[in-house]
Amino acid sequence: MASTTPGMGNLLSNRFVRAILLSGLFLQIGIWVRNFAVLLFVMDKTNGDPLAVSMISVAEFAPIFIFSFIGGTFADRWMPKKTMIWCDLLSAVSIFAVLLTLAFGSWKAVFFATLVSAILSQFSQPSGMRLFKIHVPGELMQLGMSLYQTMFAIFMVLGPIMGTFVYQRYGIEVAIGIMGVAFICSAVVLLFLPPDKEIDEEKKPTTLAEEMAAGFRYVLSRKTLTTLGSCFLVAGLALGLIQPMGIFLVTERLELPKEYIQWLMTANGLAMIAGGGITMGLTKKLSPQTLLAIGMAVSAVSMVVTGLSTLLWITLAAQFLGGFVLPAIQIGINTMILQNSEEAFVGRVNGILSPLFMGAMVLTMSMSGWLKGVFNIVMMYEAAAVLFIVGVLLMIPLFRLGGSQPGLQQGDAG
Repeated sequence: MASTTPGMGNLLSNRFVRAILLSGLFLQIGIWVRNFAVLLFVMDKTNGDPLAVSMISVAEFAPIFIFSFIGGTFADRWMPKKTMIWCDLLSAVSIFAVLLTLAFGSWKAVFFATLVSAILSQFSQPSGMRLFKIHVPGELMQLGMSLYQTMFAIFMVLGPIMGTFVYQRYGIEVAIGIMGVAFICSAVVLLFLPPDKEIDEEKKPTTLAEEMAAGFRYVLSRKTLTTLGSCFLVAGLALGLIQPMGIFLVTERLELPKEYIQWLMTANGLAMIAGGGITMGLTKKLSPQTLLAIGMAVSAVSMVVTGLSTLLWITLAAQFLGGFVLPAIQIGINTMILQNSEEAFVGRVNGILSPLFMGAMVLTMSMSGWLKGVFNIVMMYEAAAVLFIVGVLLMIPLFRLGGSQPGLQQGDAG
């Protein structure tokens, strides 16, 4: 067990944290090589057909809606270490099956590689959250989440470069092979995690439907989690409004060639790396609800400036500001889920809140093109900013509660 004084040394001395970070490193390599190699491969095969390209996003995001809550429920039923290892191994098997299909059959099998690994991640990811709850001391949890999110931020900058290089230099077969090896390496690393606790055989058996219903009752009975769900909803609505608008921001507001969007993405990604590092230093001083509130308020300012700006350097600065506070939002949300959920319910809580965010985002994404035609791009960004301010106002009760649900340690839910 780590010392009661929080710190990076204590965190990295934790056997679980070291294993989960190394596993995450391999998974990020596999995921980013997959994302960009498949995208470029499909672009080449279809001459940039928008429908084919959009199907990649469908294969990547549809499982979040369909399997997130189911996966979270099973993650609470199954042993988490074993679940994560099996998910990685099954992902690797499916990827090598796709490699064989590519060699002897249709190139369209690449969609299957994305779909299967995306489905399995809905079982693996909540299991990882549950292991965080089990193995990381409460005083180190926020710092651990900071380190984990910083790794994701680094790959948002390096991942596209890496995936593009692998595909252009070596082709789709090597890219898919790297994906499979990465998932196997992750599974091997997870073998070094502490063993799962044995399931209590005398515990009253419940059906899957009963456990899913218990998950909804659990979230609805806790003010902190329902408030967090409301924040998820408005944040998803806000991000969905502006997600497809970046290219129009460049061509209409800045009156620059569409290729300039890469600089906005680079500014955002570099800011996430810097913001992740700074947030790690603040985790001992700021509560997760404070991090979340600051992140949402600053994001609102970033969106206002981005929408109004007609100068590249101002837009880049606003994008940097938005990217800088994104780790604070992600770390605040994940830490609050873990702090306010009993270990037996972590998977289901995550499985309820994540689709809430994604569903809201997809709803406004699907309407954003029509809304832009009715209004204009400036109003789209300002509306997104207003939604983020609403999210901050919704969080006010969390500060009165102290951001932590009373009685969580008593195990009285279910």
